[in-house]
Amino acid sequence: MPVCRYSKILPGAKTLFLLFVMLIIPAIDIKEGKCVRLTRGDFSQKKIYLDNPRDMAIIWRKQNAKMLHIVDLDAALTGEMVNFEKIREIVINIDIPVQVGGGIRSADAVKRYLDIGVARVVIGSAAVTNPSLVEELLKSYTASQIVVGIDAENGIPKIKGWTESSTLHDYDLALQMKEMGIERIIYTDISRDGMMQGFGYESTKRFAEKTGMKITASGGVTNSEDLKKLNELAAFGVDSVIIGKALYECNFPCQELWYSFEEGISLDHNFSTARKK
Repeated sequence: MPVCRYSKILPGAKTLFLLFVMLIIPAIDIKEGKCVRLTRGDFSQKKIYLDNPRDMAIIWRKQNAKMLHIVDLDAALTGEMVNFEKIREIVINIDIPVQVGGGIRSADAVKRYLDIGVARVVIGSAAVTNPSLVEELLKSYTASQIVVGIDAENGIPKIKGWTESSTLHDYDLALQMKEMGIERIIYTDISRDGMMQGFGYESTKRFAEKTGMKITASGGVTNSEDLKKLNELAAFGVDSVIIGKALYECNFPCQELWYSFEEGISLDHNFSTARKK
């Protein structure tokens, strides 16, 4: 789901257009085997969108997604790979890369995911509680396979399903990871996540400027105007964005167009972007 826009420059001279591309990565959060969305990570504010996350993955793929971001919410709380089979089912049913996060706190968990075909594993809480794990993983895997997710509130990383706080600042943690060899951070502004009130422009810009790393932004993107504003941060290393609730609530006009004209087409149809009933 790349979003493109053209910017006209050099007024009064020959018209020149520059192409900007931001990779849009749909999010699939799994809780108790179902596809859900939370508001600011609050498990009491859970909305179920589909009973089978695999069907949601197929829908996003048919809407031209180039990558998916999957989170095992149960694992984020317990550290146990509760929804492993659900995630495996997604991986074997689509033809695009999948990145997975949520409760991945051991080398064995990383290996299990990569062995089933997951392209990228996201280390979250363990980057704070057990940073030596990241060092160990980078001896066996590449920086494109291992990334770190930093979910921050007011600049402080939250861990274990956002139930505890770190003692580090978000950028200090990122720079520590960078020194170990991590190249990409998935940065979530928790105060914006699931609120449908726009993404944290200033917090994301500050983080990107201070770290100088590749950044996947997450949390709060609500509409195409947010995407245009996010694109301004490309110069600071922000090259992709994870979108959840805004996609599920059809906040982008083209989604409703597809749904209106393809409502009766099954998910098995090769060209369908139809919504799963």
